[in-house]
Amino acid sequence: MFEGMVVFLVEAEVQPRRLQIWKQKLVQMGATIEDRLSKRVTHIFAMNSKALLNQVDRYWLTRFRVSLLLYQWLEESLRLGEKVPEDSYNLKLESEVGEEEKSLEAISSEPANDNNSGGGKPSPRKKIKNSPGDSNVASLVSGEDNRKGPGDEAPTTTGGSDDSTQYTPSPENYSQYIPDTSNKDISSSELSLAYSPPDLNRNITEIFGKLVNIYRALGDDRRSFSYSKAIPVIEKLSFKIESVDQVKHLPSIGKSMQDHIHEIVTTGKLSKLEHFETDEKVVVVCGGSYRRGKATCGDLDIVITHPDGKSHKGFLTKYMKHLKDIGFLREDLIFSTHSEEDPDSGVDTYFGLCTYPGRELRHRIDLKVYPKDIYAFGLIHWTGNDVLNRRLRILADSKGYRLDDTGLFLATQGSGGKRGARASTSLSFKTEKEVFDFLGFPWFEPHERNL
Repeated sequence: MFEGMVVFLVEAEVQPRRLQIWKQKLVQMGATIEDRLSKRVTHIFAMNSKALLNQVDRYWLTRFRVSLLLYQWLEESLRLGEKVPEDSYNLKLESEVGEEEKSLEAISSEPANDNNSGGGKPSPRKKIKNSPGDSNVASLVSGEDNRKGPGDEAPTTTGGSDDSTQYTPSPENYSQYIPDTSNKDISSSELSLAYSPPDLNRNITEIFGKLVNIYRALGDDRRSFSYSKAIPVIEKLSFKIESVDQVKHLPSIGKSMQDHIHEIVTTGKLSKLEHFETDEKVVVVCGGSYRRGKATCGDLDIVITHPDGKSHKGFLTKYMKHLKDIGFLREDLIFSTHSEEDPDSGVDTYFGLCTYPGRELRHRIDLKVYPKDIYAFGLIHWTGNDVLNRRLRILADSKGYRLDDTGLFLATQGSGGKRGARASTSLSFKTEKEVFDFLGFPWFEPHERNL
């Protein structure tokens, strides 16, 4: 995704761990990271203009053409799986902001009829028409400085016609929130709040989201990626899809996606998903180092659920009996069932030793059966690795939550201002990525979690 980009990262005001993650993702996706500024650099990322100028010489920035972007551009591109437009994430240097303000003040102070001293004829210059609510909108949306102060000569074409045309922002340009960049302390999130229309096609995106998880569980990264790319395209549509003809021209919506959309629009469901939800091989995922793609595995971490939300209850007992009957499970360490007592959050657990028939070498095996509502938390925990899980728990704690394999819980307030016990009910998320996004942590595919 980032092939051809030569990147310099401004480290000021960035947490070291997050910087390390960004570097890793950039390199994995084709970018080159430069430790020093050079002519090769195409993009510079910073938290804000102040951090940028603290580390990068202003003179260097004026000499070389380079894109100055907020780190938020990188996060949004990683979240969507494709490079987003850079316009909304451009960093303006403090001096540029000041010059724009002075120029706008000069323009706004011009008389309505600016006559020249010759014959009283109107000047060929035309004033820029600013929007009623914000005099900065026109210049900031256009990205150009077409203004002139008093005394400036208007440029003319070869034929002597007026080339200084009035700028009126189009309605599309107003679909972006343009902040007052004169405040140098404005946060990076406030600098760029792209317009995000409501998901008017949630039935389609929810079905595609389920297919993403199913194909990930089956190890089919190609199909999983195809659906994950189609989801944000559909989410951003400003109209409700009523016919497949409306989406044939859209990126990431190929023939098979069009067929799925047609079926969902006409029937309200997708037969492919219904087939998967009755297929037992998607109720079982091998986590741990196996799911992270490592060459060897010390033990087996098996995470199990069922899409119907009820068939997981009582499953572990029957499954254990079957594995013992074929000589796979040899010694029991821990066995506990809670799903019958607490069907909403009860997790059934088996820890033991297993071996292949005809062999005596034992291996540790952990079986965990989760209700589908908290399955995502189980996957995160039992996929690991320990470093990533610890980072997620610390991040959740900093935001006032408690995270473990059974959910994400709001932490209650204890006496003396200390953090108390966790709430009884977990927040609900359908996928691992939703948990990462809620916590503000960059999304890592399972094979990228060997930190």
